[in-house]
Amino acid sequence: MLSLGKNHDPRRNGEILSQINGGQLDLRRALHETEKLYLECAEKKILSPAPVQKKQAFQEKVLSGLFRPFASVTELGVPSKTRMDAAGNVYPEWKETLDIEYNNLLSRLTREVNVADFGAIGDGRTDNTAAFKKAIGNGQVKVRVPEGIFITKGILLTSWTCLVGAGKGKTIIKLHGDAPKGTRLVTNANHWRGNHHLFMQGMTLDWNVERLGNVQKTATWGNHSSCLTYANVTYGWVRDVEAINPGLHCFDITSTLYNYAGDGYRAKGGSRYVWLDNLNGYGFGDDGITTHHSEKILISYSHMCDPSGRAHAKGFSNSNGIEVDDGSRDVMLINNSTARCFGGVECKAHENSSAAANVQIIGHLSVNDNRSFNFRHIGHHKSTDNKSKTAYNLMATNLAAIAPIYSDLYADSTPRGLVVSAYENVVINRFTLVGDPDYNYKGNPVIAIQYRTRKVILNHVNLFDFKKAGAGIKVFGGANRADSVRIENVVYKNSSSKAVEIGHGIQDVTIINVKEFIEPALNKK
Repeated sequence: MLSLGKNHDPRRNGEILSQINGGQLDLRRALHETEKLYLECAEKKILSPAPVQKKQAFQEKVLSGLFRPFASVTELGVPSKTRMDAAGNVYPEWKETLDIEYNNLLSRLTREVNVADFGAIGDGRTDNTAAFKKAIGNGQVKVRVPEGIFITKGILLTSWTCLVGAGKGKTIIKLHGDAPKGTRLVTNANHWRGNHHLFMQGMTLDWNVERLGNVQKTATWGNHSSCLTYANVTYGWVRDVEAINPGLHCFDITSTLYNYAGDGYRAKGGSRYVWLDNLNGYGFGDDGITTHHSEKILISYSHMCDPSGRAHAKGFSNSNGIEVDDGSRDVMLINNSTARCFGGVECKAHENSSAAANVQIIGHLSVNDNRSFNFRHIGHHKSTDNKSKTAYNLMATNLAAIAPIYSDLYADSTPRGLVVSAYENVVINRFTLVGDPDYNYKGNPVIAIQYRTRKVILNHVNLFDFKKAGAGIKVFGGANRADSVRIENVVYKNSSSKAVEIGHGIQDVTIINVKEFIEPALNKK
């Protein structure tokens, strides 16, 4: 069975995905197919249940009122177009703008310095906070950081700054033992006015959670306690960087403040045009990579694994490898991987915030995550909840879920390859799920379409070796039922239950070309 460790090279993800799907996938054709299916989904007219007018509790009214001055009305727009160059590289159409600004950044650099020339010593003991501050100055600078372990109480990046090390595991920037719990190891200098044109490359960021001892919770509040935080950043790049053991997140692309003004509102001061590439992270208290109230974010060839979950109460840790969270939109994930997280990729929102929307996942490898792919808008699931105003437009192509498992991170959560709750306009195209034939899935379904989800298309789904699971794909019925679901081209092999199960009361479901191959031994009493 495939296992991806902390030192997995995520640049191999495309090759591994090709091996899993038998090397048969024509990606250009598959992406065109996904786009076509999405248009069919989005254009379909359905009868929605009468809207629920659920009254806000007094505490919720007060909270949303406090955040409202820092928020703006959410405008969903439409997903960005996908491009593919002659070499087969995939990217969003807006990356062309980011490439122009990268050249603009390089042209604005007036000096190149080495942090050692400002007194920095990479001996793992010396406090280098002042040296980094002097080297960065007012920006328009490339700061080189040589090999070594550089202790600091935090680094602030001003606009027009490049911070470049000698490589992962060679240049290590480590948080000082006396740094408060809420410290961000590296962040931009001004979260309120914002910063722009920031570039980081070639280093390990060690948040040094060990300095806290055996505390019950490793993070403070909001977007604090992370290895790298870009808050209100326009035009940012992070390449070839490893982040380890943060109290909260390895990498957080976010707004000035997390915002809870209510569904239909997004935070002001979100980040825009940011590319994260070839990143590794582990030991995170919450999520590996996360985005909040930000847009036009590209995450590619990155690997997140083995969270500590210590930002949460024990056994209730929603620690995801990659999380596209509250108010995010126009986010593209390309050939990333996750292992042994609660969620591999989670697209979501809290009840009192707008959902992540217009998200595209192109190639993702999930290994031993509890819920490989988890899409939900919390608090908008039940027939008695308000319908989500913002949980729309998720597209995924070329996914692989390998042996989802139970996890101590979230003790009561059952393993799933995919869960969709509350979202509309969801297309999953070309999805391979491989179970462990000896693992006890306790009769639970592998894929769950549930909780008022509408307008979902699953196409070319292959499920293998879930011998002790329930249905391959279950569309849940009842008062909180999903509806308007299309399932086609499914292969369910060497598993003990039925391929597709449809719950009570579902009015609009289409099932086309489902093939079940069951070993003779599984039919024996």
